[in-house]
Amino acid sequence: MTTPVIAFFNNKGGVGKTSLLYHVAWMMADLGHRVVVADLDPQANLTSAFLDEGEIEALWSDRRRTVWGAIKPFQEGSGVLAEPRLTSTGDDRLALLAGDLDLSTFEDDLSSSWPKCLDGDARSFRIISTFSSVLQQAAQLHGAEFVLVDVGPSLGAINRAALVASDHVVIPVAPDLFSLQGLKNLGPTLRKWRRGWGQRLDEQPRAEPLQLPGGTMAALGYVVLQHSVRLDRPVRAYQRWVDQIPSVFHSAVLNTPGTAPSADDDPMCLGRMKNYRSLMPLAQEARKPIFHLTTADGALGGHLKAARETHGHFAELTQRIIGGIGSESPDA
Repeated sequence: MTTPVIAFFNNKGGVGKTSLLYHVAWMMADLGHRVVVADLDPQANLTSAFLDEGEIEALWSDRRRTVWGAIKPFQEGSGVLAEPRLTSTGDDRLALLAGDLDLSTFEDDLSSSWPKCLDGDARSFRIISTFSSVLQQAAQLHGAEFVLVDVGPSLGAINRAALVASDHVVIPVAPDLFSLQGLKNLGPTLRKWRRGWGQRLDEQPRAEPLQLPGGTMAALGYVVLQHSVRLDRPVRAYQRWVDQIPSVFHSAVLNTPGTAPSADDDPMCLGRMKNYRSLMPLAQEARKPIFHLTTADGALGGHLKAARETHGHFAELTQRIIGGIGSESPDA
């Protein structure tokens, strides 16, 4: 029995993907679930959301405590992965598999191993499935119900291996032209990676059975981020783009062109999260989610009221994500 792995992915950067994952992870913990968050972005932005510079410096002084620390012995030829080491977040239900800038050195191996899998090369299969093995080990160590994975905004070999390790994908989008174009690139890429991994699974070595991920990477849905609201309605400049998201998502990601639901009725829309403006800097400074802010963190008056209101917003979004696991299917 494997633990569900959910990747948060959009090849368009700057949409608030890492912040979304961070808040969903904390909300899962608040709802009583055990969660591992894994930072597979070599820029390690998710790690810096949980830890301050001093803590990261200490972490990187002993690389055995990062995701790269688990992979490095195998990459250097030992043939085995090290046991992943998890970092405390301050909540016993939520654990961090910390990121590492050195993970970028794994890109070449992942890239060269992808075509070799078609020849049935056993080591190449182990390399491509490395992330899956590490994530599942981390989940077992923590007794996690879910693994949430942060990746960078690229379509490179590291992200391909991270998505092969993922059962589900949550796609954050911003209501703008660039994010819509990102969706148009993302959908065909996911289908290409899914088909490509399926072809490789057909060539896996039968004489040496391996525990390989299914590479389902099924789209759970999208989350609209950073839209401005006036009187509880999106401002006109954003509404134009919000209205286009469903048709682009259904066509490009789900591969179901034709008439799409309206933005208000689309079941693939997991939620619309406001631009929280001055609340987000407060949360980043305190290294806690917005809905955990207190007066001691500088959330006073209207800020404190707004921070408390976000708890309901993120709870609804997180419950929809959890509810969608196991009910969705990959696109064509």
